[in-house]
Amino acid sequence: MRKYDYRKIESKWQEEWERNGTTGAEDDSSRRKFYVLNMFPYPSGAGLHVGHVESYAGADIIVRKRRMEGWNVLFPMGWDAFGLPAENYAIKSGVHPAESTAANIDNFRRQMKSLGFAYDWPRETNTSDPAYYRWTQWLFLLFYKNGLAYRDKAPVNWCDSCQTVLANEQVEGGACERCKNEVVQKDLEQWFLRITEFSDRLLDGLDGIDWPEKIKAMQRNWIGRSEGVEIVFRSERVRKSESEKDFSISVFTTRVDTLFGVSCVVLAPEHPLVKEIVTDEHRATVGEYVKQAQGKSELERTGTELDKTGVPTGATVKHPFTGEDIPVWIADYVLATYGTGAVMCVPAHDERDYGFAEKYGLEVKEVVVSDGESGKLEAGSGKIVGGGEGEKGRRGEMGQAFIEKGRLVDSGEFSGLTSEEAIDKMVEALASKKLGEKKVNYHLRDWLISRQRYWGPPIPIIYCDKCGEVPVPEKDLPVLLPDDVDFNPTGESPLTASKTFHDVKCPKCGGDARRESDTMDTFVDSSWYFLRYCSPHDGEHAFSSHDVARWCPVDLYIGGAEHAVLHLLYSRFFTMVLYDAGLIPFEEPFLKLINQGMVLGEGGEKMSKSKGNVINPDDVAAEHGADSLRMYEMFMGEFEDAKPWDTQGIVGVDRFLDKVWMTVHDVVHTERPEADDALDRLLHKTVRKVSEDIEAFKFNTAISAMMIFLNEWSKSATGGRETAGTFLKLLAPYAPHIAEELWHELGNEKSIALEEWPKWDEALTKDEVVTLVIQVNGKLRDSLEVAAGEDEERVKEMALANEKVKGYIEGKEVKRIVVIQDKIINIVV
Repeated sequence: MRKYDYRKIESKWQEEWERNGTTGAEDDSSRRKFYVLNMFPYPSGAGLHVGHVESYAGADIIVRKRRMEGWNVLFPMGWDAFGLPAENYAIKSGVHPAESTAANIDNFRRQMKSLGFAYDWPRETNTSDPAYYRWTQWLFLLFYKNGLAYRDKAPVNWCDSCQTVLANEQVEGGACERCKNEVVQKDLEQWFLRITEFSDRLLDGLDGIDWPEKIKAMQRNWIGRSEGVEIVFRSERVRKSESEKDFSISVFTTRVDTLFGVSCVVLAPEHPLVKEIVTDEHRATVGEYVKQAQGKSELERTGTELDKTGVPTGATVKHPFTGEDIPVWIADYVLATYGTGAVMCVPAHDERDYGFAEKYGLEVKEVVVSDGESGKLEAGSGKIVGGGEGEKGRRGEMGQAFIEKGRLVDSGEFSGLTSEEAIDKMVEALASKKLGEKKVNYHLRDWLISRQRYWGPPIPIIYCDKCGEVPVPEKDLPVLLPDDVDFNPTGESPLTASKTFHDVKCPKCGGDARRESDTMDTFVDSSWYFLRYCSPHDGEHAFSSHDVARWCPVDLYIGGAEHAVLHLLYSRFFTMVLYDAGLIPFEEPFLKLINQGMVLGEGGEKMSKSKGNVINPDDVAAEHGADSLRMYEMFMGEFEDAKPWDTQGIVGVDRFLDKVWMTVHDVVHTERPEADDALDRLLHKTVRKVSEDIEAFKFNTAISAMMIFLNEWSKSATGGRETAGTFLKLLAPYAPHIAEELWHELGNEKSIALEEWPKWDEALTKDEVVTLVIQVNGKLRDSLEVAAGEDEERVKEMALANEKVKGYIEGKEVKRIVVIQDKIINIVV
């Protein structure tokens, strides 16, 4: 049984903090600002899970320490409330998503408050509130007016289960990230945002922000900047009719040095030239192949693990240097939306191309070799043909592509040059023929934001037969979601069937018109929410420029790594657009990013309902208290690492808090003298350790330090009210309820959350005596106990006089002595 009534104490202080506004940011620009933000949650019906608690508790510890250090801290919370899950729930249950989402938000808010998180609740936002999505629509119009939002027909990812399109970033392994249904390709008119115009800025900006390297790498790879050459392959057709015309195909390559190894040029099945150049004898085969390709997702087509397929078109183009006829194929591993929609197939020097050539019997011409190699590699044979004895290279023996750079062979006037030398000379030669130039290509595509679903902000565009696309006037925002809607997905937006939504007058000519029926991707809502927190009740602007300039950018952002190329990339894009528009004075939204690790089930497996290993934080808090839950999740392991739940571990935290309760009560009810020298030194070391570990997100080792101190304190006959007060200040960010209660039992009136963070005396954190390791040539030979900070020359004398050491250096010349103060002395002989 617990030593104190945590249920009573925790609810008491939660009510008190809310009543007194203890956790709110203040309107005081003279104090240093610190903006801490958790990624706001989607309020699902399942409520908070322990992964949420880990992220929120870590942020709360930082926030509480900062406030005690005198910072003016902004720490808001809100709800990412639009999206497919709420709509799917509405379809299954018949409950309107607005109703179910509101109920879920109430539950999330209750749970967060019950755990004592110090959020600035008056700033709470909800993306599905018209007062919020009015400004999401306003931002869309800002993009539209600046040429950054456009509508186009394009092949898109389609999920039959969700009955909507998906952005590339929402497709995982050829499947919908939400429902795991297979994704197919469709040609549809959709709305896009021109994120590609910001590719270089998005790349360059990564160098100036304090983010985990793995997240930066994921964004760099997704943007995928490649410097290369665009080469033109021209046709010279033997015309069979006057309607036939010459054509040219542009390809992008990063390896122009392999140009003499081209076996064919490959077009995407959707490339507009396909219909024009295919010969009659290949037309039926090509038509069938194009149809098959349309049924595959982008990731299925480009995945490295699958065999590549293709068919010839019958057309040929001329090699830009040799004039040789190069056959033109189509293959579904080439995408019309990437680069030029065409590639050159160089089997000897690209693994994908090698597999393609091997499958279809294409020639494999080796034109780049490492030193001492030459010849030609036959597809499927694994042999170099035409090379001298001893000239078989690694790829000849293993039957694979040679993808490194090297020295050119069989490459005309460029033979004998290194790859680096050849690239510049070949580009120059191609440019003189007007057949090539240097180009930069990107993997990143424009952001597809159209969704054929109901629960999202309507796109504020009106279509008029006379005026075309017309943006909704700002005075008419928000465009409200209608209530007369059948949620059952049909492949069209549910808004299409609304009787009240569509029929409107054109804002330009006053004639009959119709609204856009698609809604926006929910990631549009979350791309700017951090700005709204700065002035959440502003009815005239999306955000106050004055308040945003004061609070932003976000100093510390905490959340999951799964949003690396979704929310985090999109938010950076939005911020750059708003910076260019002169609305904000910064280009990066989040200066420092921390990813919390996953909380696993007790067996180390991922938590899931099917496995029955989901831990409900409500149940844990009811049995152990909010403070124990918060502290245990911080004590489980490194904040950024995955770690399994251990029920025995939280029992240990219970015992620690019970011991805190008993020890401080002993101080309150007995006259203890203040800490003796040994305990005082340990206290100062603990203050330093906890302070530094919080800054380094090493919450687990900070808790260990507090446990060590408590053990010594509880055994000591010293350590009175001053000691207790200092210790409770250290504990308060981790276990705020028990710390607040005991702080007041010590006779204090002001909330401990408003007290000053304790300071340490540097001199008292150093050991009086340290053990110095003695090495000879790097090997341990003995140790010395010396005064901390002992003079280096004195340490050398003591080490050389050591009897054990003498046996290893006697008769030898001491070349040098390396001293690492208070740790190691190494004698080199």
